[in-house]
Amino acid sequence: MSHIGIAFSGGPSPADIVECVKLAESLGYESAWVAEAHGGDQFAILAACAAQTTTIRLGTAISSVFVRSVPTIAMAAATVDDISGGRFILGLGSSHKVQVEPEHGMNYAKPITRVRESVDIVRTLLRDGAVSYAGETVTIEQFDLWFSPRRSDIPIYLSGLFPKMVSVCGEIADGLILTRSTLETGAYAQRWLAEGALRGGRNPADVKVASLLPAALADNRSDALDALRPGLAFYLGFFPRYNRLIAEYGFAREASTVAAAWNQGDREAATRAVTDDMIDATSIVGTATQCREKIEAYRESGIDLPIINPFARGPESKAVFETLIRSCAPD
Repeated sequence: MSHIGIAFSGGPSPADIVECVKLAESLGYESAWVAEAHGGDQFAILAACAAQTTTIRLGTAISSVFVRSVPTIAMAAATVDDISGGRFILGLGSSHKVQVEPEHGMNYAKPITRVRESVDIVRTLLRDGAVSYAGETVTIEQFDLWFSPRRSDIPIYLSGLFPKMVSVCGEIADGLILTRSTLETGAYAQRWLAEGALRGGRNPADVKVASLLPAALADNRSDALDALRPGLAFYLGFFPRYNRLIAEYGFAREASTVAAAWNQGDREAATRAVTDDMIDATSIVGTATQCREKIEAYRESGIDLPIINPFARGPESKAVFETLIRSCAPD
């Protein structure tokens, strides 16, 4: 195996994430990614990682364009990039209405336009050091940076699940971040990336394809499957877009059953309704050998950068991450 990333979306404490990233770097991981959720401020964690590592690339997966102001995102990106010596990747996305509005009190509207305008503003600030902007979703009278970014061309990756956003990524971004991909998703994404690249006068080969892939390791494959079942139940029950995504993979009936149980408040029934096939199709799961084989299969399917995304909560979460990091390390 060659390029591989590790992602954190809760579980280990911020300090433990730094230790895990140091371990990943020592084992040859290409990159480490931190989500914007409930597990600590992603830019602060990545800055701490930057100060204690030297080679591993560091990215957000993803930072919501609705939760932070766009100049704040640009400043944070330039800060981590400076501390890391130019190793930062800015992963942006629209997130979800069910998170942005009730959890952050922000209005969620025109997500694709918001992403486009955010990329434009960030790039302008990094390049020129100042920006005035009048868009459909963002208006900035005047903002200027009081320091010079180390790089004016920090790579920007965009999250995408469906054709419209993937196509926009091909048009304006440096990389695409998929989530819960199957072995068919890479080819599907390449088609829509190429359409966007053609519209933007770009070479689609210049747009890298990464995917966050839930991962669980166990000597008994059934135990590994069970470890990922609650997480997929949550995604299917809480996020309408992820429910649609999994349904389009051929699991429409199962996704509907999970969502119905979840919406009735029966989390246990929702979890039981998640089938082994749903997990296996969208995850890296099983023994160490099985996990490594699946990672390679994803790479061969058109995913340039498989990113293992363990699901673990509680005091043992750091140990779960460390075990997976060691077991899936590149050759």
